[in-house]
Amino acid sequence: MLKEAIQHLLNLAIKPSERIVDVIDPNGNNRTLVIDSEGISKEIKPVISRAEEALKINTLTGLIGYIKANLERTDSNFYLQVYDEKTVYLKGVLDSEGEREQLIEVNAIVPNFDYGYFHGSEELIIALQSKFTSSKDRDLLLKVIGNVKEENVRTTGDNGISQAVTIKTGVASADDVLVPNPVALAPYRTFLEVEQPTSSFIFRMKDGPKGAVFEADGGAWRNQAIFNICEYLDEELVTEIDNGRITIIA
Repeated sequence: MLKEAIQHLLNLAIKPSERIVDVIDPNGNNRTLVIDSEGISKEIKPVISRAEEALKINTLTGLIGYIKANLERTDSNFYLQVYDEKTVYLKGVLDSEGEREQLIEVNAIVPNFDYGYFHGSEELIIALQSKFTSSKDRDLLLKVIGNVKEENVRTTGDNGISQAVTIKTGVASADDVLVPNPVALAPYRTFLEVEQPTSSFIFRMKDGPKGAVFEADGGAWRNQAIFNICEYLDEELVTEIDNGRITIIA
């Protein structure tokens, strides 16, 4: 009984209004503390509601639609982070706990192609038509690969830069031609809504006949792809960017 009596007296000695104190920490931030009957303080933090997981979509069109619909966080500002050529995140600003909510994760669906691996002529012809955008150099490669004479690839003339192979030019005729190198190709490597970046490739052939394309720009195409994505988002979200609701970073 004595313990309960003492506790009751302590409770009477501290008015409810005196148990909640607003203070400013050394960093200049406002903080609210609650003090119990034993003089121990505990910070009161606002309730933070964050998405448990980000929505995952595969197109920039879907991302634009979500932002323009303005269904969630209607009074909030956001960052669009172009993480790489295949990934974009929609994130909120820092909350009172120093964390940042992630609302959307956009992952581009792009076809897979093994660069630096020798493919059979038929396989390579199909890949060039289905996984690369149309271009002058792509069409030239298709012509060479589609008409090369198998028996002559084994005796290819090679000066270290360009190869010479024999291709069929008619029903009963054949000509030696230089295999073009380097070639400018634009594979599907980023979101379909933006222009596919063109980069240099080394094209090689060997017996089979087989052919391979090797990336030869040191990965510079990735920077161009990110730039293309940012440019697309700038155009589609001009109103949201102008009013400060969306900030694009890359």
